[in-house]
Amino acid sequence: MAVNTMTGAASHGKADWNQIDWHKVQQSVRRLQVRIAKAVKEGRWGRVKTLQRLLTTSFSGKALAVKRVTENQGKRTPGVDRIIWDTPGTKVRGISSLRRRGYRPQPLRRVFIPKANGKLRPLGIPTMIDRAMQALHLLALLPIAETTADPNSYGFRPYRAARDAVGQCFLVLKTGRRTAEWVLDADISGCFDEISKDWLIANIPMDKAILQKWLNSGYMQDGKWFETRAGTPQGGIISPTLANMTLDGMESLLRGHFGPEHRNSRTSKVRLIRYADDFVVTGSSPEVLEVAKALIVDFLAQRGLSLSAEKTRMLRLEEGFDFLGWTVRRKKSKLFITPSRKNVTAFLRKVREIIKNAASMTQGELIVRLNPIIRGWAHYHRNQVSKDAFDKVDHYIWERLWHWACRRHRNKRSTWVKSKYFPREGSRNWVFRAELTDDNGHSTFVRLINAADVSIRRHVKIRAAANPFDPAWETYFANRRNSPTGLTYRSTRPSPL
Repeated sequence: MAVNTMTGAASHGKADWNQIDWHKVQQSVRRLQVRIAKAVKEGRWGRVKTLQRLLTTSFSGKALAVKRVTENQGKRTPGVDRIIWDTPGTKVRGISSLRRRGYRPQPLRRVFIPKANGKLRPLGIPTMIDRAMQALHLLALLPIAETTADPNSYGFRPYRAARDAVGQCFLVLKTGRRTAEWVLDADISGCFDEISKDWLIANIPMDKAILQKWLNSGYMQDGKWFETRAGTPQGGIISPTLANMTLDGMESLLRGHFGPEHRNSRTSKVRLIRYADDFVVTGSSPEVLEVAKALIVDFLAQRGLSLSAEKTRMLRLEEGFDFLGWTVRRKKSKLFITPSRKNVTAFLRKVREIIKNAASMTQGELIVRLNPIIRGWAHYHRNQVSKDAFDKVDHYIWERLWHWACRRHRNKRSTWVKSKYFPREGSRNWVFRAELTDDNGHSTFVRLINAADVSIRRHVKIRAAANPFDPAWETYFANRRNSPTGLTYRSTRPSPL
């Protein structure tokens, strides 16, 4: 169980997993990442390569990589070797196994998960050692990705989220003389699966030999090995960053053709807002968007990608478009961003299935099962115009729960069912509440939360140029983390860029 414990690049000495000073480990990795970002800004790519090698061979980098893959949600999901690192001893041996010399990744374990449109999305699950190796090299690649990223790219990036992307939509499309009237709602067809491997190897600034081994490792399905001819598999830790770096440059391409923001705001009004492979482009007219679309199609073709004919469309802002679970539409000269009908329907379908399959559950068990789902959905939408949607959702859930309770007691009067399952609590009536008893015999009451109880808080969008690896932005990120209301505010006035 003995490994190197010093947190610098060159390390000697021994200790076990529980003796690692994680604060020093993170500090050491952070210092190297900041130096990598600085070298990228200065254009010193030889220096970047040296610092990357320093990080990927350091004890701190390896320990942090193992810590990530053994503490995330997939920590108990094995690859083709059916091995997981769930003890201090296996984690320590995992650190020692992260070596470039002799490294050979194993094939991915192919599984399929359902998509919203009924199709299946393939996922490739790497082995633990391959996951840790990807996490290690991601530590060295992420500072480059963040320094060279498109300013208005928001998917799979640190400190950025879907609410930032839709916040940028509001800033760009809110009422004003310089607001675009047309939108290109676009989606890339099979982005992760179709990226050109040759393009990745030629353009991604990391260890080429390691990258090539990952891309050519193939996958196992039904006991057979299959070759991967293109793409970076969904399921790999480094895959989202590789996809982002493949698409970076799209915004600067449009800016180079149509001019910077202060020049084209009165003419073409072209803006790009991207979240991973889902993006929108604004424009003053269909003709302008056709030109922008042609540029994007050529940009994607160089990377082996293409737009999805099924999901890409051009429309007026008054028609509205769905983006990341919200509907963005202009009504009577005002812009409204509300939970999309498709998103609400999918949420209610999930709730309905849980209640339908809860015939053998107690009331308390059902509440414990539903509360995280309702809370998570409501918090996702709390930054937009969602109050009406929350009320409708609460009413639907109440109807389902009432039918559930009545089915359990078909011979009882409705007044009896109401008093047992929906008692009064203070000034609030019809509270779906139950008593739970823990293993120690202590009783507590749990009640179903209402989506409408989640307060609406307007989100302060992250500044487009913010870089977490640039010391000049440290105070900015510290203030966002320490904000008493998180990353939101109560005022209806949007945040400036």
